[in-house]
Amino acid sequence: MARPLIFILFLVLTGVFAALNWTVFTTPTTLSLGFTTVEAPLGVIMLLLLTLALIAFTIWAIAMQGRALFDARRMTKDLQAQRELTDKAEASRFTELRNHMDTRMDKLQRSIEQQGNGLAAQIAELENRMPTGDRPRIPDTNPPALR
Repeated sequence: MARPLIFILFLVLTGVFAALNWTVFTTPTTLSLGFTTVEAPLGVIMLLLLTLALIAFTIWAIAMQGRALFDARRMTKDLQAQRELTDKAEASRFTELRNHMDTRMDKLQRSIEQQGNGLAAQIAELENRMPTGDRPRIPDTNPPALR
């Protein structure tokens, strides 16, 4: 915000200076162009050169700002694309982890069921080996899934 204000202040001060000294600016002078000499007002020529330099600088600054905005927009799009790729990869990893966990849980559940069935079979075998009159009544504490 300060740069445009300084730029405008400089232009206003230059305009005021030129207006106060306009008679000196418009006084013709002999000027050498290297291969010839001409009569022209040096102040007006210098003001024109200053104006051309300011216009060129302004065009350059606008072009630079436009390039910066274009680059920032492109970078934002690239970052958004990378963010989406990262989100997809992360979601894929979570899905893979969930599938792995589901597989492991299924294997563990089957293993627990097999061990429960094996244990029930061993208990039944031990009950069969015991004499029939001496068997104590064992309460059924197996969960419904193992019966």
